[in-house]
Amino acid sequence: MSTFEIGDTDFLLDGAEHRILSGALHYFRIHPDQWADRIHKARLLGLNTIETYVAWNAHEPRRGEWDVSGVNDLGRFLDLVAAEGLHAIVRPGPYICAEWHNGGLPAWLTAMPDIGLRRSEPRYLAEVTIYLERVYEIVESRQIDRGGPVILVQIENEYGAYGVDKEYLAELVRVTRSAGITVPLTTIDQPTPEMLSAGSLPGLHLTGSFGSRADERLATLRDHQPTGPLMCAEFWDGWFDWWGGVHHTTSAADSAAELDALLAAGASVNLYMLHGGTNFGLTNGANHKGRYLPITTSYDYDAPLDEAGNPTEKFRAFREVFAKYTPVPADEAVSAAPAPAFEVALTATGNWVPEASGQTFDRPPTFDGLDHTSALVRYDSVLGGRGGLLAFGEVRDRAWIEVDGVAIGTLSRTLHQTSLWVPAGQRLSVLVEDQGRVNYDVRLGEHKGLIGAVTLDGAPLEGWTATPIDVASLAVAVEASEESADAARAAWRGTFDLDEATDLFLDTDGWGKGYAFVNGFLLGRYWRSGPQRTLFVPAPVVRSGANTVVFVELERGTATSARFVAELHLGPREE
Repeated sequence: MSTFEIGDTDFLLDGAEHRILSGALHYFRIHPDQWADRIHKARLLGLNTIETYVAWNAHEPRRGEWDVSGVNDLGRFLDLVAAEGLHAIVRPGPYICAEWHNGGLPAWLTAMPDIGLRRSEPRYLAEVTIYLERVYEIVESRQIDRGGPVILVQIENEYGAYGVDKEYLAELVRVTRSAGITVPLTTIDQPTPEMLSAGSLPGLHLTGSFGSRADERLATLRDHQPTGPLMCAEFWDGWFDWWGGVHHTTSAADSAAELDALLAAGASVNLYMLHGGTNFGLTNGANHKGRYLPITTSYDYDAPLDEAGNPTEKFRAFREVFAKYTPVPADEAVSAAPAPAFEVALTATGNWVPEASGQTFDRPPTFDGLDHTSALVRYDSVLGGRGGLLAFGEVRDRAWIEVDGVAIGTLSRTLHQTSLWVPAGQRLSVLVEDQGRVNYDVRLGEHKGLIGAVTLDGAPLEGWTATPIDVASLAVAVEASEESADAARAAWRGTFDLDEATDLFLDTDGWGKGYAFVNGFLLGRYWRSGPQRTLFVPAPVVRSGANTVVFVELERGTATSARFVAELHLGPREE
């Protein structure tokens, strides 16, 4: 057994001065069969600790259905960290941001009428308590003083940027300690006086999040944390991407210089990110600072380990910096060989959108009102021979409009579009996609779908059916379909053989907008608006012998075959 404490000037490991050199890995963004590889490469970089968020909505997508299997097996992830001889930092939120959908909060939670998110509101605290107790059942026995790897647990996340409810923070501390967590507790905020003051409590160790001007930021942190070690618990070494933008990169040399300055000042560090991974499935979040910008499927983050887990120039530059302050293993991380490049013939199936069915509503219900957690709902209404200006209160987040089966146009939340002219017809159909839930601030938990009243030439349009569509199950339906057609919303399927399982990169150039699957595994979203042009296919998803690939198109592109390429293509870079 070991001890880990916060001393007057340093972290203390078994009573000796200790500097934390950590890197962020989100277990829920990495295929579990590749966890050990990423953790091992962290040690080869020179790190002694792994940090991870815990994503509540990954573990409990539906209320009361708690999942700790497969990609959600936090205990196994922490055991692998320990097996590599590393320590662990756990950040259970309950809010995590992380460019993850809804900031990690379950949609069923945020859909509760008038619930008080991230504050000391009784219903919210009741649900948070249940969640944290479940997480701590996993963490408690894996603390360092019980023979495990966990040395720190964080309370909330960047709370000073959101609220000032000290009773809320105190209740999270009470629940944490009552659940048997004995290691030191921390908070994190950007190092401004206002945020550090609002987001902290006496007895919690303050840390900062920043990527530059270390001396200045550490000085501000020291003003609010007079004793104990200084730590940048999120050293921003890259950035995330959004659809329609560019692939964000930072200079390896500049990032390494900033890291060097931080370590020269004596601070501990956690790289955000060491390895970003992938927003598999429908898990991406979204930004909204006056304009809605959904996050891409790739969470490469321009990190030291790229989306496929390969060391980058930044990895090598950081390793040289760490070697100045700590012994670095003699073994070096090596990149995988280029992935096999090949083309797969595809067959088009019929329109995959189901026929309208279900309950009738006066006005379109939201996804949340339907208790629907997937990304698509089909809405239908009767026009009765009318046409004119069709207007919605708001579209969240993209809608495709048809009249009598003929495509009329598209409405985009990103472009602030809420209306269009429709011709006279009998039946109106509106397919709406949730493109990702905003992951921070006051837009947490906002409802998805068609929001507010719908009017046609100013008159209310009432009488709607709403047909939820489970995106994750579409691949199975497509593979079983006997119908063949080339429609705007056709799906495409094909088979390919491999000699052995290996990482692959599915080229999405030439495709429109939609979802891609390999062997039924939902890789995520693709979109011609870029920047990313490949979807990462982890080796454990494929197999030696026969494999299947499926594209489900929302907006028809020009491609008619599936191409796999040798490496990641994440799009044009920021100049």
